[in-house]
Amino acid sequence: MLRALTSALRLPGPWGPLRTRGCASHGATGDPEIQVRALTGRDQGITEILMNRPSARNALGNVLVSQLLEALAQLREDQQVRVLLFRSGVKGVFCAGADLKEREQMSEAEVGIFVQRLRGLMNEIAFPAPTIAAMDGFALGGGLELALACDLRVAAASSAVMGLIETTRGLLPGAGGTQRLPRCLGVALAKELIFTGRRLSGAQAQALGLVNHAVSQNEEGNAAYHRALELAQEILPQAPIAVRLGKVAIDRGMEVDIASGMAIEGICYAQNIPTQDRLEGMAAFREKRPPRFVGK
Repeated sequence: MLRALTSALRLPGPWGPLRTRGCASHGATGDPEIQVRALTGRDQGITEILMNRPSARNALGNVLVSQLLEALAQLREDQQVRVLLFRSGVKGVFCAGADLKEREQMSEAEVGIFVQRLRGLMNEIAFPAPTIAAMDGFALGGGLELALACDLRVAAASSAVMGLIETTRGLLPGAGGTQRLPRCLGVALAKELIFTGRRLSGAQAQALGLVNHAVSQNEEGNAAYHRALELAQEILPQAPIAVRLGKVAIDRGMEVDIASGMAIEGICYAQNIPTQDRLEGMAAFREKRPPRFVGK
């Protein structure tokens, strides 16, 4: 069993450079609906995915989902990505959820296929590096499911509005919401929010533990993004392999009993022992200087 766990928990590698830093738009028509940007300078190592579909409030339609999947597939192979940040280019909205207008034109079979693609997208956001959702506006239905698929969430206290509102539309959450919300908040509270379709402000979401931070909105309407960027900057200096392995240990360990979780932690720890970064961390401690981690 331990051998199988070791194989399953090993980080992907070797990683190569991302082929493009532009918009993921292959196979789609019209203007690109996302932009991928690798930050530079003191923010090097942070990559942003900017959703920019103003005509539909960033609703998750076929094109947007395709472009997100393509971008994530490319970014997954890029060793330089230490933190991945999801944000919106549309003021007042993070993501309005699934594109119901587009879905009205689908047959029942096509709806089933599309929802399966949405689930696949949320699973792809389970990325090797830490992921952060910056919610400065509405995050409803699939928009909140996207944020729940991220490791960390930051919201504007007043302008962010979030909820799994599918029951108010005759639906139920279908892109992971019924599974990730109870893991985040507990079963009883998740049931209450899903059964009622209740909407929460950023401040209310923080009080419940749904978001890590809720901040006062600024005039530009991007306060949550700036707080998310600060959070990413706190992660950047840390040893990237140790951070990724810590993420694996937490995510896999939460699905099993404590004894199996301890075994998973041990496997992840063993994988970190031979890294150059571990030796650098010990040397930096001994020499009383900041460590210089390189991700090896």
